[in-house]
Parts: sequence; C-alpha cells; structure tokens
Amino acid sequence: MHITVKLYATLADYLPAGAKANRVEVEVAEGAAVAEILVPFKLPPKLTHLVLVNGVFIPPEERAATRLTAGDTLAVWPPIAGG
Repeated sequence: MHITVKLYATLADYLPAGAKANRVEVEVAEGAAVAEILVPFKLPPKLTHLVLVNGVFIPPEERAATRLTAGDTLAVWPPIAGG
C-alpha cells in the first residue's frame, strides 16, 4: 500500500534521494505499524519527538501497535527549542 511520509526540520535530511520538499511516497506492507515504517529512514529515536498519523498524535508507547492504511500520512517532527 502507498502512504506519505513527511519529515520536518532537520529530519528532512533523512529522506531518500528524490524526495520532494519534506515528503516522500512509500510502498509499505498492508497494515504496517508506525514503528516499522520509520525503520528504513534510520531516524535517531531521540529525534522522533512528535509523530502524527493523519494529524493525530501517536505517543511513543503506541507506535509499534498503530497500523496505517493506504493513503495515510505519517508526519514526524524533532524536538524544537526556542525562546
């Protein structure tokens, strides 16, 4: 199935060649979980601060069990400091 993965801020550096802006369309196994989908991107766990599926926050303890369906969008933001 096809989904969209969006990586924001410094995480965009982990997108494969050919990605447009901060997004890439990927083919994943039917019913793949958030955690499985992120493995090929080799994101440091400490940088996967905010994870959303279709705009809904997925807490770290639910990422291995939260399954995506065709057409979903998985978005990840790193921790952001400012002031």
